[in-house]
Amino acid sequence: MKKMLAILIIAVLSLTANAMAQDTYSVGVSQLVQHVALDAATQGFVDALTEKLGDAVTIDVQNASGDSNTCSTIVNTFIANDVDLIMTNATPALQAAVAATGDIPILGTSVTDYATALDIDDWTGHTGMNVSGTSDLAPLKEQAEMLQELFPEAKKVGLLYCSAEPNSKYQVEVITEYLTELGYECTEFTFADSNDVASVTQNAADNSDVLYIPTDNTAASCTEAIRNVLEPAGVPAVVGEEGIAAGCGVAALSINYYDLGYTTGEMAYEILVDGADVSTMDVRFAPKVEKKYNAELCEVFGVEVPEDYVAIEQ
Repeated sequence: MKKMLAILIIAVLSLTANAMAQDTYSVGVSQLVQHVALDAATQGFVDALTEKLGDAVTIDVQNASGDSNTCSTIVNTFIANDVDLIMTNATPALQAAVAATGDIPILGTSVTDYATALDIDDWTGHTGMNVSGTSDLAPLKEQAEMLQELFPEAKKVGLLYCSAEPNSKYQVEVITEYLTELGYECTEFTFADSNDVASVTQNAADNSDVLYIPTDNTAASCTEAIRNVLEPAGVPAVVGEEGIAAGCGVAALSINYYDLGYTTGEMAYEILVDGADVSTMDVRFAPKVEKKYNAELCEVFGVEVPEDYVAIEQ
């Protein structure tokens, strides 16, 4: 009897010790390029995890400086270091991670459409693979209506984006349908990378009354070059997110990228600590969108902004 009691006591103490032991986790973050929106998403992700796990999580943030090949290198380093989870910020970073591992849980953020990014035909809201995350898609119909609200007299809309970003192409295809229904003539102007942004923007400005720029990472990193063309040309741009609007757009129907990243961090906690199955986790969206405007550029282009728009803090 005493022997059995001793065994039970030892077992209870062992279980208690295991319960008290705090697990540690390692997370790798691969961010495509440095710009305001992606930086905010990464910060939100880091803040969410550190608030929940404190010193129990180690987060390695790496930036690919706009090079998709570097994304692959970063991810392979994470795999070699046996991280518990990979967070990818922007579509090329996500695609590189998916190509590199089918085992480690992957969360994306700042990805517009996962079906397009991952070439999934029968989309059900989750991927069915080791991937989930958050989408930065703001309602495209409402974006088209915003452009009409601000520029009802315009006839020609130039759609400016990077041809190497499939999610930009997706946004342009969808919003073109809405803009066409509203009576606009739409023309696409695509640049291959940052080297031809200025020349393509000039062509777009020469042939458009107003431009639309989606949530495009190359455009987001080249807002100064775009503005330097549009301002002297007198052609304004409605854009897909606040960071681009702050640099070269008059307005955006924008999500909060910090909140988006924070939501992604909460998903990471569910996977790491609660044991959630990433393959069945539905992709989540930003909790709200806001009409934002660039006060300086609205004055430059003579744009009158309705009262329900919020000024972007510069």
